Amino acid sequence: MNFDPVEVKNSCVNWIRDFFNENGPKCNAIVGISGGKDSSVVASLCVEALGKNRVIGVLMPNGVQKDIDCAKLLVNHLDIKYYIINIKDSVNAILNQMKSSNIKISEQTIINLPPRIRMSTLYAISQSHNGRVANNCNLSEDWVGYSTRYGDSVGDFSPLSNLTVTEVKKIGEVLNLPQELINKTPNDGLSNQSDEDKLGFTYDVLDRYIRDGEIEDVLIKNRIDQLHETNQFKLKAL
Repeated sequence: MNFDPVEVKNSCVNWIRDFFNENGPKCNAIVGISGGKDSSVVASLCVEALGKNRVIGVLMPNGVQKDIDCAKLLVNHLDIKYYIINIKDSVNAILNQMKSSNIKISEQTIINLPPRIRMSTLYAISQSHNGRVANNCNLSEDWVGYSTRYGDSVGDFSPLSNLTVTEVKKIGEVLNLPQELINKTPNDGLSNQSDEDKLGFTYDVLDRYIRDGEIEDVLIKNRIDQLHETNQFKLKAL
């Protein structure tokens, strides 16, 4: 597949402009900022499409976030307005209420509650700032269901949903984003494992399989296929 990052970047910018012209000509783009490549590219595309005065970044640490400096680097690089909303008290309040109700809290609850609180936070800010919320997920994550339903998997507009991780990185380079943001190792912020460690394969392998159908390891192919099939409901229900 011949991928032209400049052409695709321009197409994304035009798509964002068209979306806002049709769904809120005077609205602001509300972007959750983690400091990784996806939120960095989405915010940068929105700045180019709408102007920096119509893009608002929201940093949402859950207590202490070790890499929050990356998120601050991005908003300062783009010179956009931003808020820091710490979600720890909200997360703990729900978990404490569950404990007091004698509910056994699963690991999945602990992992997925923060992204859902973050999405509620983004919509709260959006409704107070005449906004539209960005979904920062990319095609690679959606392909294997590596997102939280009603958390980071939703939003009002989704600029990266047709782009793999490899392609998002190339667009980040075209946008002249800092290399430490483009190449930052993605993780869920809850464990010491990277996304790729938890998935059991690299995004490079996944992206080549998605685009070209090429993969050497049969076991990895079967795992990708199983994840893709199992998680189709997340996309079909949206």
